[in-house]
Amino acid sequence: MDWILRLNKAIDYIESHLCEEIDYNELSKIAFCSSYHFQRMFAYMAGITLSEYIRKRRMTEAVKDLQNGIKVIDVALKYGYESPTAFNRAFKNVHSFAPSQAKNFGMSFKIFLPISFKLVIKGEAEMNYRIEKREAFRIIGVSKELTKDIEKNFVDVPKMWNKMSENGTVGKIVSFMKNKPQGLLGVCTCGDEETWKYFIAVANDKDVVEGFDEYMIPESTWAIFSGEGVMPLAIQELQKRIVTEWLPTSGYEYTNTPDMEVYLNSDPKNSKFEVWIPVTKK
Repeated sequence: MDWILRLNKAIDYIESHLCEEIDYNELSKIAFCSSYHFQRMFAYMAGITLSEYIRKRRMTEAVKDLQNGIKVIDVALKYGYESPTAFNRAFKNVHSFAPSQAKNFGMSFKIFLPISFKLVIKGEAEMNYRIEKREAFRIIGVSKELTKDIEKNFVDVPKMWNKMSENGTVGKIVSFMKNKPQGLLGVCTCGDEETWKYFIAVANDKDVVEGFDEYMIPESTWAIFSGEGVMPLAIQELQKRIVTEWLPTSGYEYTNTPDMEVYLNSDPKNSKFEVWIPVTKK
């Protein structure tokens, strides 16, 4: 329940700063997790990315200002847009017409009210998981620097997987596998690190291979969830259920260390996998 309260306090912060730059690091502090984990949790809980939610809330409030006679250029500046052109584009993307038409009678607006999170217990389907503590271990593979906006990363990471699969890099990485966890790993190093990265890698405690990256996964306690099904929908659904169903009532919370996807076979139509979430007792 504390976790739900923190999310709602984060919403309060957004509402009080709609006319300013929203500090994602401040949101993560309110929610007691990393900026990456907060953005991902928000997307799963709200069904919309954080950046998109903020845009739609601003465009909702912008309608009120325009109808009250405030000039378009002043409303644009109020909500952080450097030019009326950029504001006009954002406004039209939400409402499907230009801000100059906001005062016309008969216009139909799309209103997005502030979100309020509530705890809803579902549990209609079982979830298989275990808690496991592991010492630090080394991974080797390829990495890609991520942005601080998870909306863009949702697009870039699948592209990375496709590219590495098509050019044979994934096959080379699999040949380096030596240690547990035994599987192809997708690792997000998106905690308190200044630079966020995503790794496609395997566990390997000693080999140094030219042209490939390495990273040390710190000692952690993991909540490990098993799943199977058609990719990528199956793993996305499991990750959503972890955040919305398991985490709020588990007695655990995220730690700011990397999380992982462990792929146990290579059949995307009948994939077997595990989702590793770094946790600590509340």
